[in-house]
Amino acid sequence: MATFNASEVNLHTASQADVLCYYAISDNDYNGHLGARISSIFVILFVSTAFTFFPVVSKSLPSWKIPHSVYIFARYFGTGVILATAFIHLLDPAYKRIGPKTCVGVSGYWGEYSWCAAIVLAAVVGIFLLDLAAEVYVERKYGIERDETATTAFITQAPRTDAAHTTELEQASKEPAQHSTTPSSDSNSQTASRAFSQQIAAFLILEFGIIFHSVIIGLNLGVTGSEFATLYPVLVFHQSFEGLGIGARLSAIPFPKHKRSLSYILCLLYGLTTPISIAIGLGLRTSYNPKSKESLIIQGVFNAVSAGVLIYSALVELLARDFLFDPQRTKKRAQLVYMVFCVLLGAGIMCLIGKWA
Repeated sequence: MATFNASEVNLHTASQADVLCYYAISDNDYNGHLGARISSIFVILFVSTAFTFFPVVSKSLPSWKIPHSVYIFARYFGTGVILATAFIHLLDPAYKRIGPKTCVGVSGYWGEYSWCAAIVLAAVVGIFLLDLAAEVYVERKYGIERDETATTAFITQAPRTDAAHTTELEQASKEPAQHSTTPSSDSNSQTASRAFSQQIAAFLILEFGIIFHSVIIGLNLGVTGSEFATLYPVLVFHQSFEGLGIGARLSAIPFPKHKRSLSYILCLLYGLTTPISIAIGLGLRTSYNPKSKESLIIQGVFNAVSAGVLIYSALVELLARDFLFDPQRTKKRAQLVYMVFCVLLGAGIMCLIGKWA
C-alpha cells in the first residue's frame, strides 16, 4: 500500500488489494460541527428511550386506555423493522466491509474464503444451539416431556379450539383432588415462569444483536465527516423505529411482579447504547478512523455477527412463531392481514432508511 501510486499504476506489480484499499481506506474525516454532534447525543437518547419505553409503560398503565390495535401495530411493525435491519442495515454493510471485492476481502487470508458468509452462518448456528439449549434447560427444569408424535399430530390434526381447551380445563377441575400432587395455583405459577424463561431468553438474544449494531453506528456518527448532516436525522428515525420494535416485543413478555424492573432496565440499556457510543466517538474524534483497515475488519465482523443473530431472531423467534407455529394465532382474516401489513410496513420503512444509513 505504501508504494502504490494511483497516478502511475503498473499492471504487472499492482495487486487487486492495492487498488481496492486505495479507494476504501482514508484518513480521519472529522469536520467539526461539535455542537450539532453533542446535540445528537441527547436527541437520540430521548427518542430511542421514549419509543422503547412507550409500549412497556402503557401496558402497565391501563388508565391510558391504549387501544389493542395500537399494541398489534407496534408489535408487528417492530417485527418488520428488525427483519429489515438484519438484511439491509447489517448484512449488506458487513459485505461492503469484509466481503469479496473489498479491501479486506481480497487481502491475505480474508481473500482465501468467503469469511463474511461464514461468520453470519456461525452466528445463526450459534444462536440456534443457544436457543435449543435454553429450551432443553427449561423443559428439564419444569419436567416437560416432549410428545414423540408431536410433529405428526401438528401436520395431521387441527389445533384445539378455545372451546375445547375450556372444556378440558373444566373437566380437570372436576377430577378428584388426589389425582393432583400440587395445587392449581402452583401449576399456573410454573406455567407462567416457564413462559417467561423461554421468552426472555429469546429477547436477550435479539437485544444483543441490536446493541452490537447500535455501538457501531454511534461511534461512526461521532466521527463521520460530511455525511453527518444526512446521518443525524436518519438515525433519529432509525433508532426510534428500532426502539419501538424492542419495546413492543418486551411488553409481550409475561414478567413476574418481582422481575418487572428488568423490563425497564432492558429498555434503558437500548436507549443508552447509541448516545454513549456517540460520546465515545466524539472523545476519539481526531484519532479514531472508521475507514482504516482495522476498523473495517472490526465493523464487518460485528455487523456479520449481528446480522446472523437478527436473521435467526426475525425469521424463527418472530415470524415463524407468531404466524406459523402459534396455535393461538387469530383466525380472523382481517386481523391477520392487518398483522402482515404491519410487518411489511415496518420492513419497507427500514429498507427506505437504508438508502441513507
